[in-house]
Amino acid sequence: MQLFIGNQNYSSWSLRAWLIFSQYNLDVEVTKLKLFTEDFYKTLKSITPTAKVPTLVHHGITVWDSLAILEYVNEQHLQGKAWPSDAAERAKARAISAEMHSGFFDLRNELPMNIRARRKVDLSDGALKDIARIDAIWSEQEEQYPDGWLFGEWSIADAMYAPVALRFLTYGIELSEGATAYQQKVLASASLQQWLEEASLDKDIVEEDEAGEVV
Repeated sequence: MQLFIGNQNYSSWSLRAWLIFSQYNLDVEVTKLKLFTEDFYKTLKSITPTAKVPTLVHHGITVWDSLAILEYVNEQHLQGKAWPSDAAERAKARAISAEMHSGFFDLRNELPMNIRARRKVDLSDGALKDIARIDAIWSEQEEQYPDGWLFGEWSIADAMYAPVALRFLTYGIELSEGATAYQQKVLASASLQQWLEEASLDKDIVEEDEAGEVV
């Protein structure tokens, strides 16, 4: 399998797709491309119709979009274990994953992932609403699974929300006790630590993701 990703400091969708390979120790060749460069578009032009990352290539099959990649890997290599085994829990995990995949636009726009930065931003009402909703999701799951992942064992839902834990760290977002406990679990995980170490080697600057005032 070959996974194309972007700058690890900034590319939240790349992180989501990459996490499943790290969590389950799956063999994958990772090709990192510098976002918004000529080489980025030239490389992806012949691979994916969207010319975006992440993109997975496996045995002649091309999968673009983070959630589609996570689903593909789960089906092809994990026998479905990256979703909860219980039907009700699996449905909920899929629902909150889809909520992250298709929503929280104000949060995404105002709090871009920028791992190495520590910034302050003035948040809109929409972004504050997004934060409150994510806090509620994390708190509810932390109450059900204390000190665990969102559904006890690591799942695709955790991959979908991992970049948000990093965003909240970058911008100093205050969370409830339960949500903070979950955020700290994500940040302390071996997979996130590996990503952070690799991201620290990124020196490129993507100006559009350099939001807020330095603190």
